[in-house]
Amino acid sequence: MKAKVTLFEFSPLYTDLYQIAMGQAYFLDGTSEKPAVFDYFFRTIPFSGGYVIFAGLDPLLQALEGLRFEAEDLEYLRQLGFHPDYLEYLKSFHFAGNVYSMKEGEVVFPLEPIIRVEGRLFEAQLVETLLLNLVNYQSLIATKASRMRQAAGHRVLSDFGLRRAPAQGGLLASRAAVIGGFDSTSNVEAARLFGLEPAGTMAHSFIESHGDEFQAFLKFVEANPERAILLVDTYDTLGSGVPNAVRAGLKMASKGLKLKGIRLDSGDLAYLSKKARAMLDAAGLKEAKIVASNLLDEHVIRSLVEQGAPIDIFGVGTKLVTGVPDAALDGVYKLAVFDGQPRMKLSDNLTKTTLPGRKQVARFRDSQGFFMADAIQLADEPLPERMFHPVEPGKSLDLRSYQDEPLLEKVMDAGRRLKDVSAVEEIAAFARQRLKQLPPEHKRFEYPHVYKVGLSQRLLNLRNELMDNYRRKFEGG
Repeated sequence: MKAKVTLFEFSPLYTDLYQIAMGQAYFLDGTSEKPAVFDYFFRTIPFSGGYVIFAGLDPLLQALEGLRFEAEDLEYLRQLGFHPDYLEYLKSFHFAGNVYSMKEGEVVFPLEPIIRVEGRLFEAQLVETLLLNLVNYQSLIATKASRMRQAAGHRVLSDFGLRRAPAQGGLLASRAAVIGGFDSTSNVEAARLFGLEPAGTMAHSFIESHGDEFQAFLKFVEANPERAILLVDTYDTLGSGVPNAVRAGLKMASKGLKLKGIRLDSGDLAYLSKKARAMLDAAGLKEAKIVASNLLDEHVIRSLVEQGAPIDIFGVGTKLVTGVPDAALDGVYKLAVFDGQPRMKLSDNLTKTTLPGRKQVARFRDSQGFFMADAIQLADEPLPERMFHPVEPGKSLDLRSYQDEPLLEKVMDAGRRLKDVSAVEEIAAFARQRLKQLPPEHKRFEYPHVYKVGLSQRLLNLRNELMDNYRRKFEGG
């Protein structure tokens, strides 16, 4: 299905107040035009999992291209008391930076830079909140969807989550779900915008409004013969719902039409699906599918599959679009270079000490083509022959016998994107391909193997040197 060209437009006020306040300070002290480099990365994999699916790049690039302060934006900032000279500066603002990124759909891991933003300090700082808002949420949902795809195997997964999603975030949730492995969405607008497959059934209210369940089924299939999936648990699933669906299906068959399926939305889904399958098959309705919904997640889906439940389609809502149980990806955006000098944030916890400098990430594969390690290196250094553990001194890995590929590529130059918007299915296909190259031990739900991410010798030396310099300075003060 062809997608509409979707433009993500945001006001620069779609940000935290402190971004604009810092921007005024940069402007007034003369540093706003100095060059800076920021990195986007995350520290913890959600869902106690072994990987994250990176999603949200295309919407981000579209948003950056259109970022402008309109007259009403500037008037609002004037009312907040911002300096008139600063407001004059903002009149001509547009994002003119460079963006380097991994491909959307890539399998990514903690600490490694996924996006690098280079530009004037003001613009690179201003886009922080927008970037985090778009990328953290979509990556979370794509990762959750990917786990459900693993559990479901070949069975159909449909996003039913719009009513539980964070307002218009439901559009991006549907997009991210398909990137992660879903087949369709109940969200009609998302289907239209992104070229997704729309899917849906019916509500209990339709049946209740007719009073008679069988007559409700007939009215629905008469109006929607190509979407004849009947909800069978309004009153009594096995006592009336499935028998009435069978009657409606046989009536359709007499007219040369087919019952597409039934939906189970409550109760013991394994037991009910087996009983319903037997009733449908006995009536000759073997092609009718069974759809199951009701607070599904990867663990429930896996359990149903292991129990042999004859469910063809899983409709997943709340636990997909809200990212249960984690609800957020802890992605952050940190300064790595300012005015040509490397910068870093210190912490007593080494895992929260950031990595300085312009960086690249090299992915290494074994002789079978499986991913085995990612090395973070300085962007201008040759491929490292050895990488070092970022927080455990003494641990290292010889990389010389492995195949490598760089992961960060330039996707925006001087504020203009370098590639057209990708079809969501193309991104999803790339994600599927990359996941196949991730060894199974990193994809298991219980105690997944930790993927190796390390630092080149030069980057490690730079980090340690800056840490020592900062600490000597503080001690000396």
